[in-house]
Amino acid sequence: MSLSAIVQAIASYSPVSRASVSKITGLSKQTVSEIVGNLEDEGWVRTVGQTEGHVGRRAVVYEIVPDAASVASVDLGGTKVRVAICDLTGAVVSELVEPTDKDGGIAVVHQVAGMIRRAATKAGTSLKLPRVAVIGVPGAPDPATGRIRMAPNIPGISEIDAPALWREALGIEVFVENDVNLAALGEHWLTKRGDRDDLIYVSIGTGIGAGIVVGGQLHRGLNGAAGEIGYLPFGADPFEPESLKVGALERVAATHAITDLFARKTGKSFDVPDIFDAANAGDAAAVDTLDEIARQVARVMAALAAVMDPSCIVIGGSIGTRDELFERVQSLMSRCFPRPILIEKSTLGNHAALAGGASVALSRLHLSLFTEGLKGVEIAVPPPSIETFRKGAA
Repeated sequence: MSLSAIVQAIASYSPVSRASVSKITGLSKQTVSEIVGNLEDEGWVRTVGQTEGHVGRRAVVYEIVPDAASVASVDLGGTKVRVAICDLTGAVVSELVEPTDKDGGIAVVHQVAGMIRRAATKAGTSLKLPRVAVIGVPGAPDPATGRIRMAPNIPGISEIDAPALWREALGIEVFVENDVNLAALGEHWLTKRGDRDDLIYVSIGTGIGAGIVVGGQLHRGLNGAAGEIGYLPFGADPFEPESLKVGALERVAATHAITDLFARKTGKSFDVPDIFDAANAGDAAAVDTLDEIARQVARVMAALAAVMDPSCIVIGGSIGTRDELFERVQSLMSRCFPRPILIEKSTLGNHAALAGGASVALSRLHLSLFTEGLKGVEIAVPPPSIETFRKGAA
């Protein structure tokens, strides 16, 4: 417990002297000196100068050694895979981005493992292979079977125990979490929204989903499927077979909904960016398409606000952060909900899930390194600045 308390103090307040660590933790100066000395000998902390502005002898100050170990954070999406290697301060030191292997299943497992190895090599020789990897997936991981349920955008991923295969391929600790849950944690951890402990993050892109933070903690639900709002029973008919595979709401409020709706109006096959461009150019069918999609999204916001009463709803995802949609949703909220709801655009954009994964991975790493299996101990890893986090981002 003394070790974990001292590491927590150095991580949170560095650069910090041993005397200050003693005051922060309530431990004796002798205990602090012994443990800090051991941490320094083992390469986990280092001296970074001396205190200044004090009367009397100046004291040596310490910080965590950033490249003493690393973690991997992965955002596995239906169209892209992002892999980031982060040092112990939470800074991204290397990042790779690739299109998701269309074969899905085991091919995606091999792709992610290979990208983690290559990203670690790209990070440089000073960083060893990551000790922990957190992989965000577009579905609900089942802790009992390891299977990733409700992930229609990656074929075959629900038929294998992907977490076990990743652990076997990499030989490290691997934790799998819903990608939107990680994005919610990332927005809460890394931005100034940390003081808003009841936050909902809604991602709109290839699919639509929500991450729910209650009292500063992620709410997963009984089966880990809290926030699977694509299955809310409105929009399309929830009793149609397609709604059991994709979700009634997702059928009318995500990528394919936009392209299909525009095609029905015009007979033309446009991708989503082209539809946004057409709307900006004044195309009536494109404008009507975005108006209809925005109404569906506003209904989602109103439903979430009515059930959860959050301090803030953050909208992210490749589609959700487009001004053309975001501004429409904002203007519609006052027409479908009786009280003001704070709705903001994601600060982190396509790095939100990576930030959340980094926070979870660093916490797990600190626990494995510095608590020696002691139960009930938690180490809250302080967030870096957004600029520091993105230092090595692609």
